[in-house]
Amino acid sequence: MHRRAIAALAAVIAAVPLHAQAGQAGARTFFGMAAYYSGRGAGLTAAHKTLPFGTRLRVTNVKTGRSVVVTINDRGPFNRGRVLELCTRAARALGMMDQGIARVRADVL
Repeated sequence: MHRRAIAALAAVIAAVPLHAQAGQAGARTFFGMAAYYSGRGAGLTAAHKTLPFGTRLRVTNVKTGRSVVVTINDRGPFNRGRVLELCTRAARALGMMDQGIARVRADVL
């Protein structure tokens, strides 16, 4: 009896896509290293490998606590171990210009 209930619950959870959960607080958060790319983008933008274009993220520099809201408008990063590439303006807002990379928390809004 319990196995069937657990299996049914697991099937329901697996069937709900992540983008449907994105509006819930804390539903889609990830951590990792972010870099920035210079000379591209006029707004507060970022690149991610799989998130849909137009997705808005609150990106927080874990070390400094500074955060910025960016919009996904490009694909990447293609360097191993990186989760985001930020435009120069977003990197400046996060205080990561000198280091070039930073550990970040990203929350889908």
